[in-house]
Amino acid sequence: MTPNPSSTAVKIPAALTVKELGDILSVSAIEVIKRLMTNGVMANVNQTIDYDTAAIIAVDLGLEPEPDSAPEPTVATVSIEEEEVIDDPATLKPRSPIVTILGHVDHGKTSLLDAIRKTKVAAGEAGGITQHIGAYQVERDGKLITFIDTPGHAAFTAMRARGAQVTDIAILVVAANDGVMPQTIEAINHALAAGVPIIVAINKIDLPSANPDRVKQQLTEHSIVVEDYGGDVVAVPVSATTGQGLDDLLESINLVAEIGELKANPDRPASAVVVEAELDPNRGPIATVLVQAGTLRQGDAVVVGETSGKIKAMFDDQGKRVREAGPATPVVIMGLEAVPEAGERIRSVADERLARQIVDERRRRREAAEQTEHAHVNLDTLFNEISAGKLKELIIILKTDVRGSGEALKGALERLSNPEVKLKIIHSATGPVSDSDVMLAEASNGIIIAFNTRIDPSARKRADATGVEIRSYTIIYQVLEDVDKALTGMLEPKYQMVTDGHAEVRQVFKSSRLGQIAGCHVLDGSIKRGSHTRVLRNKEEIGRGRCEGLKRFQEDVREVQTGYECGVVLSGFDKYTEGDVIEFYHEERVN
Repeated sequence: MTPNPSSTAVKIPAALTVKELGDILSVSAIEVIKRLMTNGVMANVNQTIDYDTAAIIAVDLGLEPEPDSAPEPTVATVSIEEEEVIDDPATLKPRSPIVTILGHVDHGKTSLLDAIRKTKVAAGEAGGITQHIGAYQVERDGKLITFIDTPGHAAFTAMRARGAQVTDIAILVVAANDGVMPQTIEAINHALAAGVPIIVAINKIDLPSANPDRVKQQLTEHSIVVEDYGGDVVAVPVSATTGQGLDDLLESINLVAEIGELKANPDRPASAVVVEAELDPNRGPIATVLVQAGTLRQGDAVVVGETSGKIKAMFDDQGKRVREAGPATPVVIMGLEAVPEAGERIRSVADERLARQIVDERRRRREAAEQTEHAHVNLDTLFNEISAGKLKELIIILKTDVRGSGEALKGALERLSNPEVKLKIIHSATGPVSDSDVMLAEASNGIIIAFNTRIDPSARKRADATGVEIRSYTIIYQVLEDVDKALTGMLEPKYQMVTDGHAEVRQVFKSSRLGQIAGCHVLDGSIKRGSHTRVLRNKEEIGRGRCEGLKRFQEDVREVQTGYECGVVLSGFDKYTEGDVIEFYHEERVN
């Protein structure tokens, strides 16, 4: 198939899929894929490519590409994406409280919920440890209470990091025999950061080694002051085994809920939050969702994240099929096109066509956003944000190798506070930087300081994806110096080398115009025109340069992926021999 000869000019947006490019160029998607491969770009029909790549294909076909700005989203799309519905107070009706259970592993979170529900969920869990999030409802004095049982505070904060303010009350479960443990401290910090009322359930009170007074004393060391000690936090002694104190706990929940005057409008398009989701081999994508406002009904067209669907069936927490679910009600839904992520917001819309339009627009916005830097706070931008009045508080998550270092650093950092900005350490602990730490920093717009401790690979990956800054140190005064300089706008930029890929020289060619050309095979990653390079011989560096040219066959290309052959021209070095390895890299600012 050939393009329309009547016009050679084509307008191409900043980002589009391979299929969309084929439609614009009047050729098949297969033809586009073939030409992309020729230029060293591997892409499928639904993959998004940028303007520069699309323009190369257009030129190959004899057309003249022109940038085209993305169309403005429809009114309907904007309203569902941007506009938060403000309900008339007259439409609001009382709703059930939503309670999240947090605490140290094996302190009896799920067993406590089992006792409340009179179920045996914990017995079916691997190793007695909760492996997923469950949402359940129980009745107390004619009033429903919705519980969310989590595998840990990380899941709780992951939802909050997505803007999902799911929880009204946090139940902190602490074993009366073990007391406050490392994960208890993390759970406390996550709950405090969420700004929700906390009720302490001192579990295992029936054990001979139970010491509830010691628990209460330990809690005061972590900003949880119970009523017995003059504070405002309710502490209830309970036993998941004997049932002791369960009525008191439920009564406390209802009391806190009454004080909060929890209300929602059930008579509007539904808004819910995904609690958990999975791909069922028989039923397809299924999701447990918690309705926050409106009423979700079977047959509703819905949008969640970058997927949509039509609700085919709904089930309550007992597995019973239901046709609708109002505010604060958890249900399992079927009918989504793909599995959503926990914490994503789900909304009902007028019809499936509009749902698909909204999903398309969300994808475009996300792809456009990926072209810009994350707006998350970091030490480099700190002074500018303070000067602009955008930042009054610097949130820090502190991870150290030993407790002594943590205590010393915490005190010293807090003394750096000044009239313009307050330094607040919301979590301090020993051990490596984890996913949970990154989630907490993401949700609270904080930075992570790692002192003499490692960073989990998954945490690094998540931090890179979300824009959370992690700074590693081995000397205390350097931590204080950098933070102080950041506060005063005096922090010097530092850079690190990030490797993009390697190519092995298989053959050397001479060109009267270009000089020496290295015929290469890309070993790993991807190599790009314009990259910095190091030439390695027997693993020893013999020279550096910059990639001035990349060729696939006779065509100039911008990038070549793993497994492909190409010609490489470097500026600053041309003494290649067969077997040399060219390392392609870029520099990233680390402060």
